[in-house]
Amino acid sequence: MVVQYREMLKKIKIGSKIANLRVIEKAIDDITAESEINQEGYGKILIGTLEAVNNAIVHGNKSNENKQVSVDLKLGAKDLEVTITDQGTGFNPSIVPDPTQPENIEALNGRGIFLMTKLADEIKFNRKGNKVKLVFKNVID
Repeated sequence: MVVQYREMLKKIKIGSKIANLRVIEKAIDDITAESEINQEGYGKILIGTLEAVNNAIVHGNKSNENKQVSVDLKLGAKDLEVTITDQGTGFNPSIVPDPTQPENIEALNGRGIFLMTKLADEIKFNRKGNKVKLVFKNVID
């Protein structure tokens, strides 16, 4: 049997409002159905991506509905790359406090990047800090 594989790329732009997270969730559901992403991979992709997009909306674009968040979903043979870009000024991810440290346990913010690093196999921010790439490996059976 010969299995043919084709790469898939979905590009989505949403306005910076929390309700638009549903658009991203639907895109992940669609790509999962089309590509046989396994259940464990689906959960990691969904939570990690929604967290990153939420951060882009709230922290990057300051919930300014006139600013957009771009989400690119690039499916490979076994992996999925998700790139999220906002129109904000950026930030330095290395100075975000560790939410697992006792002094930060009760903080209301700061768990998003921690979650993203635990769920994705790779995470990389651009120099400006307004773009993040999440790589989820071996998510397709």
